[in-house]
Amino acid sequence: MIKKMRKYAFMIYHKEYNSFLTTLQDLGVVHIQETQSITHRTDLQDMISQRKRVETLIDMLKKINEASEKSEKDVVLAPAQPLQEKDGFKLVDTIEKSLEKRSELNGIKQVLLKDISYLEIWGDFSYERIDQLEKAGYEISFFSCPDSKFNNEWLEEYNAILINEYQSIKYFITITKEGTPINIDAEHAKLPDCGLSELKKQYDQLQEDIIRLEEHNKELAASNVNSLIEFDKSLQNDFNWANALAQTEHQADEKVMFLEGWIVEDQGEAMQKVLDKDGYFYRQLEIEEGENVPIELKNNFFTRLYEPITKMYSLPNYWEFDSTPLVAPFFMLFFGLCLGDAGYGLLVFIAATIFKRKMNDSYKPFAILFQYLGGAATVLGFMSGSFFGLSLVEVPFFQSIKDYFLSSDNLMTLSIVIGILHIIIAKTVAAFKKKEQKGFKYSMASFAWIFVIVALVCIFGLPMLNIHLPDILVYVLYGIAGVGILVAFLYNTPGKNVFMNFGSGLWDTYNMATGLLGDTLSYIRLFAIGLTGAVLGGVFNSLAVTMTETMSAVPRFIVMLLILLVGHGISFALCMISSLVHPIRLIFVEYFKNSDFEGGGKAYTPFKKI
Repeated sequence: MIKKMRKYAFMIYHKEYNSFLTTLQDLGVVHIQETQSITHRTDLQDMISQRKRVETLIDMLKKINEASEKSEKDVVLAPAQPLQEKDGFKLVDTIEKSLEKRSELNGIKQVLLKDISYLEIWGDFSYERIDQLEKAGYEISFFSCPDSKFNNEWLEEYNAILINEYQSIKYFITITKEGTPINIDAEHAKLPDCGLSELKKQYDQLQEDIIRLEEHNKELAASNVNSLIEFDKSLQNDFNWANALAQTEHQADEKVMFLEGWIVEDQGEAMQKVLDKDGYFYRQLEIEEGENVPIELKNNFFTRLYEPITKMYSLPNYWEFDSTPLVAPFFMLFFGLCLGDAGYGLLVFIAATIFKRKMNDSYKPFAILFQYLGGAATVLGFMSGSFFGLSLVEVPFFQSIKDYFLSSDNLMTLSIVIGILHIIIAKTVAAFKKKEQKGFKYSMASFAWIFVIVALVCIFGLPMLNIHLPDILVYVLYGIAGVGILVAFLYNTPGKNVFMNFGSGLWDTYNMATGLLGDTLSYIRLFAIGLTGAVLGGVFNSLAVTMTETMSAVPRFIVMLLILLVGHGISFALCMISSLVHPIRLIFVEYFKNSDFEGGGKAYTPFKKI
C-alpha cells in the first residue's frame, strides 16, 4: 500500500533559516518539494559529478579488497578518518593516479607481450651485428609473405635467408649491398627497437613494477575505503543542503524564506511539536488532485521482497493503488511454473540459503526472495512430475499417487485458467481505481465488463473442465451477463447521449474481445517454458545413458557424470533466464496494461544526514 502524505509550507525569517534547515535535517522526515530544476545550476551539477567520481573510486577499491580477501583472507580495513573537502579530493587524486598507473603499466605489458610474441618468430638475434654489417656496407632487410608468393629466385638474387615458417607465412631476410633496390612481392617487417633478450628483461622488470604497484594499491584500498565512504556521505549531505537552499523561495525582499515539503502522515504530529517548540512557522496545505506526491510503500515482510520488481517498472503515483501485493503471489507462481522442475527449484532454494548466510544485510532480502521462488518451483515441479528431467510418474515409489501429477494437458489448461484469473484481477483493480479517482458512476461500465467476463467464463469455460453448473445457475449467469452488457453499452460515459454511449460500447467490445484473446494466449508460455525445461533435462539424461552403454563401469560413471553436469548446467541456466524474464513480461505487459497502471511516482527521500 501507499502511505498517506501531508504537505507543509514553511515561512522562516532569513537569519533563522540555517538553524531551521539543521532542525529539518535532524528530524529527517521532510521530503523537500522540488520547485526549481537543478539542471542549469552549475554548482549543483559539479557536486553531482564529484560524487559520481568518488562513488566510482569506492567501487574500484571495494573490488580490490574483495580480490585480496579471496587470495589472502586476512585483509584488515582501516577505520574511517574524517576528511575535509580539500583533503578528501587530494586523497581521491592520489588513489586515481595510482590506479591509472596500473592501467598504464598493463597497457605497456600488452605491447611488450605482442612484441615478444612476434620477435620469437625471428629468433634472438643481435642488433649490434646488424649495425656492424651496415657499417661494412651491407643492408639487412626483414620480410614476410605467404608461402604461395615466396620466390626461390630471391635466394640467389638478394641473398635471401629463410628464418622461420609460421601459419603458412614465410619469414626471411635479405642481405644486399647498400643502395641495391629490392623489388619483391613481400611485406617489410616492422621489428621492435631492441632484441628478444632485451624485451624479456623489460618484461620481467615491468612484472616486478606491476606487482609492487598492486601491493601499493591493496594498501591504499584497505587503508582508505572506509574514509572515502564517509567522505562520500559528507558530499551527499553537502549536496542535500545546497539543494534545499536551491528549492527555497526568497520573499519580502529576501527577509522571509519559503519552503514546501512532504511528510508521511503518521510522522506529522511529532514534527509539529519540534517546530512549535522552536517557534518556526508552518502550515499544512491541501493536496491538490494530480500533484506529484512522493511515494513511500508500506508492505508486509513477504510482499516487501517483491517491491524491486514493481520499482523496476515504475513506482505507482499517489492517486492509484500499489500493485506489489498482487505482483508477489503471481510472480512466485509464474516463476515456479516456468522453471518446471523440482530438482532445479531445489537447487535455487539451497543456493539462496547458502548465499543468505554470507550476504550483507542489504542484500539478504534478495536471497530470501529466491528462497521463496525456489520453494515454489520445487512444489510446482513436483506436482508436474519432473525432478532433474526424471519423470516421477515412471518411478515405482510414486505409482500410488501417479494420478495426482499434472499432465501436459493439465498444465496447459492450468496456465490458461491462471491467465484468465490474472486478467480479471487486473481489470478489477482498474475498475476500483476509476471508482476512487472519478466516482462510482464512471466505474460502472468497468465493473459491468468484469461481471460479463466472469459470467461467460463460467458458462462456457467450466464445461470444458468437466464442471457442469445447474441450469438455473446458468440462466442466472446469462442474466448477469445481459445486464452487464446493457450497462457497458448504455452507461460507459456518463453525461453523453445514448448513441455516443452505444458507439463507445461497440468499440470497447471489440477491444475487449481481441485484447482478452491475445492476453490470455500469452499465458500459455507458462506451460511451454516449464515443459521445455523438463524435456531438455530428460534429453540430457537419455544422452548420458545411451552414449555410455558400451563402456565399463568406472569410465561410464565418469562420462555420465560429465554429461549430466554439463547438460543440466546448460538446461538450468536457460530455465533460470526464462523463469525470470517471462514472469516479468507477464506482470509488466499483461497485468499493468489491464489494471490501467499509470506509474510515474517519485520515491520519498526525506532531507536528512546520511
